[in-house]
Amino acid sequence: MWNLNPQERGYRFEVFLKNAFDAFGMKGRSSFRLVGEQIDGSFELNGDTYLVEAKWTTKPTGVGPLDSFQGRVDRKASWTRGCFISYGGFSSDGLHAFGNARKVICVEGKDLHDIFNNQIPLDQLIQRKVRFASETGNPFAPAKDLFGLKDA
Repeated sequence: MWNLNPQERGYRFEVFLKNAFDAFGMKGRSSFRLVGEQIDGSFELNGDTYLVEAKWTTKPTGVGPLDSFQGRVDRKASWTRGCFISYGGFSSDGLHAFGNARKVICVEGKDLHDIFNNQIPLDQLIQRKVRFASETGNPFAPAKDLFGLKDA
């Protein structure tokens, strides 16, 4: 997929994620436009709606895109949550600057690789990340730590 232009690569990543959400009963929704903004998708889990931001980039995501997405989540209903999925992961400086006690959880490409290789359902990954964020205020923990997985 790296030979595709960034826009096409991002679109295919969004389609992959929507299909993954559907495969795990999470009622995925494809990207949609609202006045002045685009949302990369959404899903439902345990009665909660999560807006999705999906990035397929080679570099780790920094604080700018995280803050921007948090702003979009904050402008929605108070019960809305966000799930930022960055194929290239997140920079430690970006996560530190983003801070704690947010309504966004963070998933990196390695998380997806680790859970699918270990036959762990996607909904369980999201549930563990939500619990971790609720208990610690931290929006990110690697799947390998949440599930006690060994590095491949």
